Amino acid sequence: MSTLHSIQHAAQALQLAREHINPQYRLGYHIAAPANWINDPNGMVQFNGEYHVFYQHHPYDENWGPMHWGHVKSKDLVHWEHCPIALAPGDDCDRDGCFSGSAVDNDGELTLIYTGHHYTDRAQDLFTQNQNIAVSRDGIHFDKCGVNPVIAEPPADSAHHFRDPKVWKHEDTWYMVLGNATQDGHGRVIRYHSPDLRNWTYDGVLAASDGTLGFMWECPDFFELDGRYVLLCSPQGIEREEDRYLNLFQTGYLIGDYDYANNDFQHGEFREMDHGHDFYAVQTLLDDKGRRIAIGWMDMWESNMPTKQHGWAGALTLPRVLRLNEAGQLLMNPVEETALLRREFFSLGEANAVNTTTLVDASVPTDEGFTVEHSYKVDMKKSLLEICTVFDLSQSSAEQVGLTLHSDAGDQTIITYDVAAGKLTLDASQSGKPQDGVRTAPLQHEGQLTLRIFVDRSSIEIFANDGLATLTSRIYPTGTMASLELTTVGGNAVVQEWTCWSLNDVWHGQQAQA
Repeated sequence: MSTLHSIQHAAQALQLAREHINPQYRLGYHIAAPANWINDPNGMVQFNGEYHVFYQHHPYDENWGPMHWGHVKSKDLVHWEHCPIALAPGDDCDRDGCFSGSAVDNDGELTLIYTGHHYTDRAQDLFTQNQNIAVSRDGIHFDKCGVNPVIAEPPADSAHHFRDPKVWKHEDTWYMVLGNATQDGHGRVIRYHSPDLRNWTYDGVLAASDGTLGFMWECPDFFELDGRYVLLCSPQGIEREEDRYLNLFQTGYLIGDYDYANNDFQHGEFREMDHGHDFYAVQTLLDDKGRRIAIGWMDMWESNMPTKQHGWAGALTLPRVLRLNEAGQLLMNPVEETALLRREFFSLGEANAVNTTTLVDASVPTDEGFTVEHSYKVDMKKSLLEICTVFDLSQSSAEQVGLTLHSDAGDQTIITYDVAAGKLTLDASQSGKPQDGVRTAPLQHEGQLTLRIFVDRSSIEIFANDGLATLTSRIYPTGTMASLELTTVGGNAVVQEWTCWSLNDVWHGQQAQA
């Protein structure tokens, strides 16, 4: 079957699958396929005035399978449009899958750089991998290049793991980093360079595990940010350490200084980017406003995905702007365009903000904020929300402060902050993650705790203290949103702000389009 026919066949399969979608957990403002499976974000790029995001996609089933590249585009990072599938496997260069990669604008030609996957023994999960390119003038229809593969095999000292090319241009040269592993099972990132995207020269190792950071580093990304260099990657095989590395696989970063001429990256320790259950394979783009924007896969390998029973699985996070603070910590915050999602505003700290407000052991609000002891609860029946809560910890005696989301079926998603320990905790054990439902992020404060929280029908993204800590998780409450509750333990808390917006469902009316 030709590539064109494969893409047309996949589109027909999606058309049929979408008719059977159960909308219960369908996300309202996140990227997901029209139906069936997605995982890693791929090929984030601006092209002809629009943002493009591709993603790993199995259009024939809600489970992982032969990887295609799904595709969406947007003018504002909020309102997305489904595009035809960009890549389908089956050619000599990518017989068993078009795995992850990146995209660049090469003088008006949108070029996708991706990994071709080839099984040598499917039952034993033995395979080889190579690197390929596909090109497009309109940004929608892509042709695989006859020169494929542009990199046929990994370096001689490699294991068979050799995938996920990220490509960028520095001065007049194209550079590529790839996820890789040594023959003795240490993850690493390797570098190539090229004058033309077709002829590549191996430059050596950019960074590698010291033996404690897993057997394979997937989905690398490398860029300059605020005067330093940042390597993002997703190691596989890191052992748990108390509150660290709790997911099956991790996503994190190294920060340091880099010498292009000698491929010398001097960096600090590995740090996790996000401490929730479901954040992996993050990729970035540098947009025309100078922002480094990141999107991750908002799920995790081998996790429970109830939406498979509903005809789909997998989604991507909100786009996030990356910055470095003076301490060299990576901050993540939603792009400013998320304000375009806002519909109705609620000032929850005022007793008359919502007609059905219920106060429990709460003092009367004042212009300077209000004091909560034990709890303060309001009805809120919107499923898509942006919530902002600011605690003045310098004026509070509470040992713990928090926010709980309640459904009308008794589900609870619980966020708590331990003031003395400096730990922010998300407990989703009563909202669809009964096993291993708790995640914790280290978070120091300087007298204030700010929580900016985005809730969709089956996800929660928490940005704390200007993105110093983030927790991203899928949640699966059996009921619909019913109320929000501020809580304290061991004393009272002064709340400077408690507001929220209901948010638009950007996909409403589009689900019948592919």
